[in-house]
Amino acid sequence: MRRALVLGLLVLAGCGGSKPQLAGTPVDPPAAAPNFRLEDQYGKPVSPAGQRGRWLVVTFLYTHCPDVCPLIAAQLDKAIATPTGRKAQLHVIAVSVDPVRDTPAAVRRYTVTHRLEPTFRWGIGSRTQLERVWHAYHVAAQPGPGGTVTHSTFEILVDPDGKERVIYDQSIKAAQLTGDLQKLGV
Repeated sequence: MRRALVLGLLVLAGCGGSKPQLAGTPVDPPAAAPNFRLEDQYGKPVSPAGQRGRWLVVTFLYTHCPDVCPLIAAQLDKAIATPTGRKAQLHVIAVSVDPVRDTPAAVRRYTVTHRLEPTFRWGIGSRTQLERVWHAYHVAAQPGPGGTVTHSTFEILVDPDGKERVIYDQSIKAAQLTGDLQKLGV
């Protein structure tokens, strides 16, 4: 009898209904990603709504960051270049947390220096424009010592329908992101 019960539970555990184990924290239920419209490093409009039909990561970085931002950017860029990233048509919008120094020229220089993929775009604008985005995404950004910016560091994976699906912390790795994309059906 006990063996039949265990076997029955194992069979049920294998039947639909179970959610895949994701590397990031699932947004459950998925929620609409707040939309915004900023300009990218080339003066072209960039927005989550403009990325519908493809997977998107929204993050918050700045070009003069001495530590975590370049690491996050490198991992997201690496994910874009993978076969899974290409299949997902993965794009990134890095919203600036440093409106004074993240000028179009500074961001273009950063993207060239760090060899970022063309689908890695920066959202830049005035402090007022950026503060609206920070507020919508619950991001804190404050001037720090030595010209640094103390800010929230997380990434949000948004599906092709514009829904937030997974949140990652600053330790995100390309393999985690692409693995989650595969588990989500890419």
